[in-house]
Amino acid sequence: MSEQDPSPDRSKPARNPTRISPTTYGGQAVMEGVMMRGRRWAAVAVRAPSSRIVVRSERLPERVYGGWVGKTPFVRGLTVLWDSLGLGMKALMFSAEVAERGEEAEEQADLNRPLEWSAIGLLVLVAVGIFFLLPLGVAGLLELWVPNTIVIHLFEGLVRLGLLVGYVWAIGYVKEVRRVFGYHGAEHMTIHAFEAGDPLDVAHIGRYSPAHPRCGTAFLLLVVAISIVLFALVPTTDWAVRIAVRILGIPVIAGIAYEVLKFGGAHADHPLMRLIVVPGLMLQALTTRYPEPGMIEVAVASFEEMHRRETGAPDAPSDVDPKGASAPPLS
Repeated sequence: MSEQDPSPDRSKPARNPTRISPTTYGGQAVMEGVMMRGRRWAAVAVRAPSSRIVVRSERLPERVYGGWVGKTPFVRGLTVLWDSLGLGMKALMFSAEVAERGEEAEEQADLNRPLEWSAIGLLVLVAVGIFFLLPLGVAGLLELWVPNTIVIHLFEGLVRLGLLVGYVWAIGYVKEVRRVFGYHGAEHMTIHAFEAGDPLDVAHIGRYSPAHPRCGTAFLLLVVAISIVLFALVPTTDWAVRIAVRILGIPVIAGIAYEVLKFGGAHADHPLMRLIVVPGLMLQALTTRYPEPGMIEVAVASFEEMHRRETGAPDAPSDVDPKGASAPPLS
């Protein structure tokens, strides 16, 4: 597609990069905004009620992202996942404050605030119960009529997959969540454009697909697939052992899924990796939407702030005028 063609190719994947970044960047959609994460810094940009883009940044813990933990395969997956959960919650809290409280919050909202880890722990327990123990219980009922271990494990995995897809499909009907999915697409498209060496503007970013192989949605799908294999390795009729394996196996599954996703992102052109990441890309059809131009502007503001911090560029204003008068320079 020529630069003169204004119509976006929404199915276009990232091209072979002309500029390869030494760091793989990621992010998360939040309420009316996007969080972008690098190796040392994370930034959040949120569209405030006044239409300004409010941007904040935070230094990431060196012990997780830059120390031995961040470099140790199968260990880094769980630690990065747990820290990302905390960072994501802080980004959500910040975005909710800016998006809902108006002009006062624009000036006073703070990303660096303590987290209620007890609430996060409760959410994790609920997720484990729904997506790991509930499928085990349902499969146990089937076992009363079909005493076949392989069939039971496959059925348990299908129930887990059905719960995941059903949950994502159901929340997609909530208006606020649909907007978050739009910002999710803007996050992916911005990273696609950066990895391809394109300018970070609406015209260029709008040509990319909202799906990305390193997405957390693909991670969740890998968790389901790996869990089927891992749990099948411990065939037992002892329910206490079954429950313990489902809970204690989560860190192992998370570590493996992280490594597979990381390797797949670095070797996206390999046929085997394409086969592995394609289901995740398909599932992202439920978790991403093609964004509005304003959503892309927010994603760019977040990425540019994070990248500025990562590269040590001069300071830029934390509040960005949507008309571009005080916007930081785009790469």
